[in-house]
Amino acid sequence: MGAVHFSLVKFNRGFLVCLWLWGMLSLSCAAARYGASRQKFEVKKHLNRLNKPPVKTIQSPDGDIIDCVPISKQPAFDHPFLKDHKIQMRPSYHPEGLFDDNKVSAKPEGKETHIPQLWHRYGKCTEGTIPVRRTKEDDVLRASSVKRYGKKKHRSVPIPKSAEPDLINQNGHQHAIAYVEGDKYYGAKATLNVWEPKIQNTNEFSLSQIWLLGGSFGQDLNSIEAGWQVSPDLYGDNNTRLFTYWTSDAYQATGCYNLLCSGFIQINSDIAMGASISPVSGYRNSQYDISILIWKDPKEGHWWMQFGNGYVLGYWPSFLFSYLTESASMIEWGGEVVNSQSEGHHTWTQMGSGHFPEEGFSKASYFRNIQVVDGSNNLKAPKGLGTFTEKSNCYDVQTGSNDDWGHYFYYGGPGKNKNCP
Repeated sequence: MGAVHFSLVKFNRGFLVCLWLWGMLSLSCAAARYGASRQKFEVKKHLNRLNKPPVKTIQSPDGDIIDCVPISKQPAFDHPFLKDHKIQMRPSYHPEGLFDDNKVSAKPEGKETHIPQLWHRYGKCTEGTIPVRRTKEDDVLRASSVKRYGKKKHRSVPIPKSAEPDLINQNGHQHAIAYVEGDKYYGAKATLNVWEPKIQNTNEFSLSQIWLLGGSFGQDLNSIEAGWQVSPDLYGDNNTRLFTYWTSDAYQATGCYNLLCSGFIQINSDIAMGASISPVSGYRNSQYDISILIWKDPKEGHWWMQFGNGYVLGYWPSFLFSYLTESASMIEWGGEVVNSQSEGHHTWTQMGSGHFPEEGFSKASYFRNIQVVDGSNNLKAPKGLGTFTEKSNCYDVQTGSNDDWGHYFYYGGPGKNKNCP
């Protein structure tokens, strides 16, 4: 009888353990289902916030969907401070020395300027609307969270003279740049050739851009950025794309790429932020470059962006910033990559053309006709142009000047090689 009782106790204990495990598993499954359901709800809510109802939709050959959205319905106007904002359809002033005449408009007059974006092959947006690259569910799901979608990681700006060595290789971000500092800057301009660098891992990117910076490199950095990039994580492919970025708190909570949050106000109906640029430059082949100008309107105080020879894209309202409400304290031009160092080796993600500066024209990537805007709203050659790179054996930069290109530099590199293991 004792043996039977002992067996029943063991059975009851085993049964209770199984029952407990089953309960825990059920709770875990329920929690997982709730989590997945919650994430799906958050993603859908975010997509509804970003993708405004279009008056026309254009299917791009690269798989993008371009929505033609009424200018007054764009994501910028979700910002509480912009509810009653009157859209400024053109800047009050442009920098002196930009054109022979005094005209700047949303579209260049006279001779048509080629805008190399793939979606133009299948249509265009009408006046009064702006082209917006539609955000898809997969785009958001690739991000670490819904909240971080469309945002750079913290500390992703080059710090040429930092006294803090822990910031130098900021989260694997590496740079090859030229820069100026020590003055008040009210804009910057450059022409840069466009490439399609190879990316090793999907969580890495390669970009070439202009930075306009204000504040310290701590928690309060203000930055306005524009250029071209290849970012599989952000866009889901390896196409070269036009982009902008802004932040007023060192990439923490504020700002985003392109139109992926409220902030930048677009007025142009021809250019889509985040859309593919085509064609791109080839090694020992044709070179294709784009011109980017960012400047502060002396009257209204907004920061304006122009792409190409006269296409004014729009502006960042001055209230978005703290230090940049006055001026920038540093300008940087150049390349940036993410080096995730998989398996302990340097990434072979390319910067620019993937070739070192010494190879020169048609082989290396370049920035030419570099200029800054001074306090009198004049475009000027930069004074005291410096250079910076964390690892010159991986990516490097070399400056020069001549009559045709003014101040220029070649930059970039292949990443991993025999001198950069």
